Amino acid sequence: MGWSVGYDENWKRDIGYGVPGGCDHPGCTTEINRGLAYVCGEEPYGGEKGCGLFFCTHHLWISEVQLCERCTDGSEPFTPSPDVNRWISRKLTDSSWARWRNENPHQVRLLMEQQTAEPKFQIGKAN
Repeated sequence: MGWSVGYDENWKRDIGYGVPGGCDHPGCTTEINRGLAYVCGEEPYGGEKGCGLFFCTHHLWISEVQLCERCTDGSEPFTPSPDVNRWISRKLTDSSWARWRNENPHQVRLLMEQQTAEPKFQIGKAN
């Protein structure tokens, strides 16, 4: 099974190394992907120790397992960052997502609204 694109039922969003996303640390504008290299807990959905959110290398600590600061100190998880416009645009226009669009008109409307409200992320620049 590949991890290019999947769905996280807990956080209600797309995940995988094929999904661009923003670092989930508040205020960080670094664009990463939602693959295993950036997931808190090192395993899909965070495994047993992580929250399953995604962080740039500046906001992810590696000890026994790579964890965000909240999971390192046992606090509640951060609020996930919204989808980046690049990903929203792909879901709204790419032919590979046509069936999903037809089956999920409400989700399509929500993505169209979110697309204009998204904060700007910068590829590879941690804040």
